[in-house]
Amino acid sequence: MKSGFVGIIGRPNVGKSTLLNCILGEKIAITTDKPQTTRNSIRGIYTRPATEEDEGCQLVFIDTPGIHKAHNKLGSAMTQMAVNTFKEVDVILFLVDSAPDKGKGDKFILDMIKDLETPKLLIINKIDKMEPDAFKATYDYYDGLGVFDGIYGTSALNGMRVDEVVAAAERFAEEGPMYFPEDMITDHPERFLVSEIIREKLLLYLQDEVPHGVAVEIESYKEGETLTEIGAVVYCERKSHKGIILGKQGHTIKGISMSARKEIEALLGTHVYLRLWVKVKENWRDSDVAIANFGYADSDN
Repeated sequence: MKSGFVGIIGRPNVGKSTLLNCILGEKIAITTDKPQTTRNSIRGIYTRPATEEDEGCQLVFIDTPGIHKAHNKLGSAMTQMAVNTFKEVDVILFLVDSAPDKGKGDKFILDMIKDLETPKLLIINKIDKMEPDAFKATYDYYDGLGVFDGIYGTSALNGMRVDEVVAAAERFAEEGPMYFPEDMITDHPERFLVSEIIREKLLLYLQDEVPHGVAVEIESYKEGETLTEIGAVVYCERKSHKGIILGKQGHTIKGISMSARKEIEALLGTHVYLRLWVKVKENWRDSDVAIANFGYADSDN
């Protein structure tokens, strides 16, 4: 069998998590329209079983936080987590979703990776929203740099040409072991996935600055044959934010809990009793201890 590790990098909100979910055919990474939704490196396992005609392949895709100019210690930890991925993969997928002159973010990442010996593929995502001339200009610009081993246009949201990206990544896999069982799509425990689902619903329900200052910690997790009981704490940075999260007469947190519970039940295949509490931990995004406790510090750091 061939196997390898693939890093997915790019600015915040370019569609990295959507691409990973599309490749796997299942949702393991949360997605919203808010930048910096992904805070951890999410590993998704794609396995094409061996047949009589083909030796098969297993690729471990690593979805990383968006690389950006950090404004707090959490942002620095997220960016470092993404940068550390460069060291451990066999090929890098660099996602962009606009022409190179739209901002400095893509150039910042390009300068980081251009001299790496690791093979690099450029993925121009969201091509369903691009005019043909804009796509061609973006393609020609990056092609002219001589940095990439291939350039592909995709729409991860619609699944357009994503199979071509997988096939391109497979070309860099080498003979090696099957690292994970054939039916496994992520190595993250269910508790982690549950906390991410809750955080996703918080991001979807809340507006402005509040979502970026929330973290979710699973305090209790009791599995039964037909019922899973989960208790989780939602941390925010200000007392005023707590009031917004709770909502008038608790309506907002109830809506968040109901929406999260339905998705968690689909994930676990059991009924779920979910209880959420909201607590204030002021300025936790600038606390090394809090960032580590919430699991946002890279273990290699």
